[in-house]
Amino acid sequence: MDLNSPGRTLRIGGRPLPVVGPARMYVCGITPYDATHLGNARTFVWADVAARVLRHAGGEVRVCRNVTDVDDVLDQAAHRAGSPYDSFAAVQQFYFERDLEVLGVHAVDHQPRAHNHVGEVVALAQGLLASGHAYVRGGAVHFRGGEVPRRAGLDAGRARALLAEYGDAPDDPGRDDPFDVAVWRPSRSGEPAWPSPWSAGRPGWHAECAAMAMTAFGPALDLHAGGEDLRFPHHAYEAAMAEALTGVRPFSRAWLHVGVVRRDGAKMAKSTGNLVLVSDLVQDHPASAVRFMLLAEPWAREWEYTPGALDRAAEGLDRLLAAAGRGRSSPAAEAAVTRALLDDLDVRTALEVAEQEGGRTARLVTRILALG
Repeated sequence: MDLNSPGRTLRIGGRPLPVVGPARMYVCGITPYDATHLGNARTFVWADVAARVLRHAGGEVRVCRNVTDVDDVLDQAAHRAGSPYDSFAAVQQFYFERDLEVLGVHAVDHQPRAHNHVGEVVALAQGLLASGHAYVRGGAVHFRGGEVPRRAGLDAGRARALLAEYGDAPDDPGRDDPFDVAVWRPSRSGEPAWPSPWSAGRPGWHAECAAMAMTAFGPALDLHAGGEDLRFPHHAYEAAMAEALTGVRPFSRAWLHVGVVRRDGAKMAKSTGNLVLVSDLVQDHPASAVRFMLLAEPWAREWEYTPGALDRAAEGLDRLLAAAGRGRSSPAAEAAVTRALLDDLDVRTALEVAEQEGGRTARLVTRILALG
């Protein structure tokens, strides 16, 4: 199959994504400080589906999924556990990878850990300083981000609120502009620290992903995946730093911003106390039913988890597998599910066609979506 032949090009968010050569896909990974919950899992399952659909269409896909193991929240969790940050992160990463394997998420080609790429962040900071896109103050390197909110389509008030929520300190008087963010910052007492020309410090969060993505794939990506809640500031600044350094725009040709999972009306998060853990759900239900549940709503839409959702997913999976046991199906139906999946990963339509047609069509969908 030819990925670039008519009708075989994946569209994401309305954007066609023809690819020459291997598709470069970067998945914004976890900060490994706690167990895998449905909010994490939904992003990685949908990213896995995107890669599988590209492969089904005949393309080669190389996937990089990072591990953010240099982070304030991780440091705090490791301190509470009485463990070095890197050892603590490695243990949590093991549990995370085990959960993803259970859910049928394919192994990735690259899995960089942030602490192994501090040197690349230093090089990124040096390049941004040399081009005038950053400045040094008080041992910190700040990226000039005044245009980033506008490019992200946000007004100043909303952008400041999000920067504050994610720890980017827009009210810091040591910055030229409230929308400047740290590429490098001095470490506080007790925090991990690395040498640099400016201070013993550590990378900024957005700079870590920019450096790891460029290390894996060079100046640009074909598809960048991550949670919708990371659109701003994280992805916006990651892209802005990479574009400022290389002059290549856009940093990513398409974005898969997966809608957040909510429970009891609030975003699923440890701080809210409304987590549903993957490891708990697979005790009583097939992992394929959990995966089916995470694919039940379109990827860009927020999804509200309810206790009955998994039972409904199990029933839907049973119907699909029963349909797969029927006799032959038509080539037209198989083509229809491929068109649906290439059209913005329309899993819902593909499942409807597969259940109705059964046979080889249902088996095809089961294979592509890893629901067997």
